[in-house]
Amino acid sequence: MSATDPQPSKLGTKEHWDNVYDEELQNFGEFGDEGEIWFGEDSVDKMVNWAVQNVPPENDPSILEVGSGNGTLLFALAEAGYTADTLLGIDYSEGAITLASSIAKSRNREGIQFHCCDFLNEEPPLLTNIRTVDGAAWDLILDKGTFDAIALMQKDNHGKAPVDGYPLRVARLLKPGAHFLITSCNFTEAELQDKFTTPATGLRYHSRIQHQTYTFGGRSGSICSSVAFVKPAAT
Repeated sequence: MSATDPQPSKLGTKEHWDNVYDEELQNFGEFGDEGEIWFGEDSVDKMVNWAVQNVPPENDPSILEVGSGNGTLLFALAEAGYTADTLLGIDYSEGAITLASSIAKSRNREGIQFHCCDFLNEEPPLLTNIRTVDGAAWDLILDKGTFDAIALMQKDNHGKAPVDGYPLRVARLLKPGAHFLITSCNFTEAELQDKFTTPATGLRYHSRIQHQTYTFGGRSGSICSSVAFVKPAAT
């Protein structure tokens, strides 16, 4: 982990997110409030637009969201024309899965599946209608803030940061020719490229999403960064 990487905080603990989703689940039950949209609706819209342009719904792609929270991004994909039973959301918080499943029922989107899964240590379940290629099952993997949260976890007993193993797990689950799209508020586009385009992952930079920029102290930047990577097709 470099000196510029985020330092560990409570946002990197499972306890924090369990408490967050327990509260949001209670609010949904009492008031119908679906909870916070991480990075806002604009980030969701831009990720969906990117997907429609680059991994179109007409091809019935298999899509996995890592850290799906309340399911907002997957619901937006279904509304954009993606087949519900090819969409899977995983989260290591049981409360998030209960919340997303409850919202799916209220929206008549029960075809979208949500499963409790610790992505760093467990294999995401395979959907029954998904064709695997050399063990890889996904045409598109999405991350909206999950890599950020994992980067805030404490190092393990061997001094290894959990986030270091994330890029390779993503790469292994992508089919040849498949894409990974990530939105982050803790890492710049250049930093994301450094972390995901390594000899170990074999991923290549594909494209970026333009977000609103701001200028401070003579320097310009964005509140968040969205970068897409592709796993080269087998030759």
